[in-house]
Amino acid sequence: MPAVDAQDLVERYIGLWNEPDPEIRRKTVHDLWTEEGRHFLLPPQQMHEQAVGLGFTTAALEARGHDELHARVSRAYEEFVAPGTYVFRVQEAARHLRDVITFRWEAFHTGEGQVTGGGRDFLVLDGDGRIRFDYQFPD
Repeated sequence: MPAVDAQDLVERYIGLWNEPDPEIRRKTVHDLWTEEGRHFLLPPQQMHEQAVGLGFTTAALEARGHDELHARVSRAYEEFVAPGTYVFRVQEAARHLRDVITFRWEAFHTGEGQVTGGGRDFLVLDGDGRIRFDYQFPD
């Protein structure tokens, strides 16, 4: 695996979620993830409980491939960042071990002037330093 600057990768990753230009978002998705890259999201507790109540053993959500990843990032941008409500930021410096990078992020509420959410991500990289698997655990 080539040398990867974990903090730089995490900064580009977080910047993607705040990026207003859809074409830059699309290009960044292609740059960060492998073609078949996956993003897994552990949904909020209420959604998880509803899924379990319907008989699902897990309620993890998944986006696979560049088109789905772009749609996922764009939807989050439109809901949280575009209205001017939130900005996503790195909360904790990246930690890198072999092919895994982990970090904490936060959602800063611009109107309230405080952090109102966040979570932890685990990124599993391929041999070229691109994201194969992105596991996101919101708080």
